[in-house]
Amino acid sequence: MHSLKKRIKTGELTIGSWITIGHSAIVEIMANAGFDWLVLDMEHSAITLDQAQQLIQVIELCGISPLVRVGENNPNIIKRVMDAGAHGVVVPMVNSKDDAERAVHAVKYPPRGTRGVGLARAQGYGLEFNRYKKWVNEESIVIVQIEHIKATANLDEIFSVPDIDGFIVGPYDLSASIGRPGEFSHPEVEKALAKVLKFSKKNNVTSGFHVIPPEANKVHEAIKKGYRFVGFSLDTLFLGIKCREQVHNIKEMKL
Repeated sequence: MHSLKKRIKTGELTIGSWITIGHSAIVEIMANAGFDWLVLDMEHSAITLDQAQQLIQVIELCGISPLVRVGENNPNIIKRVMDAGAHGVVVPMVNSKDDAERAVHAVKYPPRGTRGVGLARAQGYGLEFNRYKKWVNEESIVIVQIEHIKATANLDEIFSVPDIDGFIVGPYDLSASIGRPGEFSHPEVEKALAKVLKFSKKNNVTSGFHVIPPEANKVHEAIKKGYRFVGFSLDTLFLGIKCREQVHNIKEMKL
């Protein structure tokens, strides 16, 4: 089987999900559900770097790819999650070519990037640096988030940056930047989403979208639109919605 990076770069459909609960059991359950990748969310959760490393280990042991959505486009944060063993990063609020270049440079070692060299888990705790140096150039993944209306004015420049493997739309933040948070069917939001898809096809960049509701039909809709890197809901919604649904059904039963 091809690596996740090659699958993304060639436009093969991959489906993953988001982890916001920093517990190994949650991650193990999700990793064995059939996803191609899981993103540990360190932007909108209480997951710490120490927890992230442990969760990365669990995801790898389950045979899929661990990615980390970092809290900001910060080279020190990106360096540390990569050193912890992340296969790649999802970088929020990439609104310009400079933002995209900074994300790539934080992942790659010189001369392709500016990442500092350390000997942590990713490098076999100092015993496998040469192997990792080759791997990080060939297999590390950089996904940029298009989640602000400002980014839609710079799509050609963002997508032209070498070593960007794809992008994922953050629908809530994108709609919020237009002043329509969560109103995905509003004409202005639909127009912005259509523009992103148009430019991704023009630049031959793998397009991604995070489908928030845990509903398979909405994933199918995203795939039909052309999205190939699809995030399917998140751990809390899978748990919370199923619990509420079944408790409601129990209470509605006539005994």
